[in-house]
Amino acid sequence: MKQAIVVRTDIKMGKGKLAAQVAHASLEAFETIRKKHPSWVKRWKEEGMAKIVLKVSSKNELLRFYKKVRKELPAVLIRDAGLTQLKPNTITCFAVGPAPAEKIDKYLKTLKLL
Repeated sequence: MKQAIVVRTDIKMGKGKLAAQVAHASLEAFETIRKKHPSWVKRWKEEGMAKIVLKVSSKNELLRFYKKVRKELPAVLIRDAGLTQLKPNTITCFAVGPAPAEKIDKYLKTLKLL
């Protein structure tokens, strides 16, 4: 079991902003899965709550992976509110899981770690 967060590298975010976007994605994905697959959440917690953060180089690439993974797994797309560093509704990342690692890897295994 693991959770994956996929982040755009083509937009300039400070380290704190990036961390906040990843946290938003992680929590929102967790809440979504908790409702749909509570047994996955239980197993994920028991196994240490593994998370990986992956990178893509553009909005189009991010959306392409997001659309593919959503065909099988619940995923959440994160848009920034635009209160600090980014314009409102800038898509920054998406998250999937917690879910079985092999289901996530089926779609995201070609991506590199951030």
